[in-house]
Amino acid sequence: MKVAVLKETRAGERRVALVPQGVKALLKAGLEVTIQTGAGLASSVSDPEYKEAGATIAASAPEALRDAGMVLAVHAPPPADVAAMSEGTILVSFLSPLTNPDLVRALAASKITGIAMEMIPRITRAQSMDALSSQATVAGYKAVLIAADHLPKFLPMFTTAAGTIRPAKALILGAGVAGLQAIATARRLGAVVLAFDVRPAVKEQVESLGASFLEADEEVAAEGEGGYAKELSEDQHKKELDLIAGAIVDCDIVITTAQIPGRDAPLLITEDMVRSMRPGSVIIDLASESGGNCALTQSGETVVEHGVHILGPVNLPAGIPVHASQMYSKNIVTLVGEFVGEEGQVELDMENDVVGPSTVTHEGQVTNERVRNALST
Repeated sequence: MKVAVLKETRAGERRVALVPQGVKALLKAGLEVTIQTGAGLASSVSDPEYKEAGATIAASAPEALRDAGMVLAVHAPPPADVAAMSEGTILVSFLSPLTNPDLVRALAASKITGIAMEMIPRITRAQSMDALSSQATVAGYKAVLIAADHLPKFLPMFTTAAGTIRPAKALILGAGVAGLQAIATARRLGAVVLAFDVRPAVKEQVESLGASFLEADEEVAAEGEGGYAKELSEDQHKKELDLIAGAIVDCDIVITTAQIPGRDAPLLITEDMVRSMRPGSVIIDLASESGGNCALTQSGETVVEHGVHILGPVNLPAGIPVHASQMYSKNIVTLVGEFVGEEGQVELDMENDVVGPSTVTHEGQVTNERVRNALST
């Protein structure tokens, strides 16, 4: 089977779905690999490097797609490329199936099998395929670097002839993969770090990284399926906001990472909280694309309100494309190994505990129950 890897077309996207090491792995599995010319350039991978790994280079997306039985991408290709895919083609990429119903319907109508990287289940066996987690690691790291760049202060403590400068204080809201990486990075840069999450089980992980865990007198807990946070009750949410409001006053940096799959991001920082912060403080809202955790966030923009810089960055993993692509490529190659046999034959088993949940469309049907429910609302 021919596998096509297309050049990403989304604005600002610098990642590529497959790096040369991934090409070698797929060839070893009995597949052929065609790369659209220039697909890896923004990730510092040249066409000759792909050729050396054994891939064929195609001059355009239509040429790469010709006779392809599988397409690998970071984001779903544009409609024209989807329309050019043959019936039965397997598309593996981030598909945003819970918020992009038009794409889901188009894939089903074209009888394309859509496998969504964001639907990989949170089970131990699937950790090496979990692209959401691998890319969240990049986002958490990058968020701290951006915050440090905007903060008009040092992060670490300095002892100088001019006196001692106290370290900056960072508050991380949400201790999932992105939050934990933000904690680790902020600590490496010398900041004092405080973290909060509605899942008490993460307290030990937070403290193991050298941060303090923000706790309420009354427990605010909401752990959902697969280790994700779930939506709080109205009373729990009020207690959560009170807790954050008490801590945010003394913080120089706030990084928010709280998201609920398929839902708007929860509001964690009100305008009154922003008003209470010191001028020059920085908020990095990693949930900006799903509505934002801060009431004043504008997705993709940097705004200054009440003297506080509020950033709503989008697609942060694209800002570190080399390692983000290497991690994503490993995720996608491992996933492909779940449904490709030793001689390159495809065996899509919907009873497979990874392939089944991550498959959104197959043989003209929307096969994922959560996605079907989202389409009907």
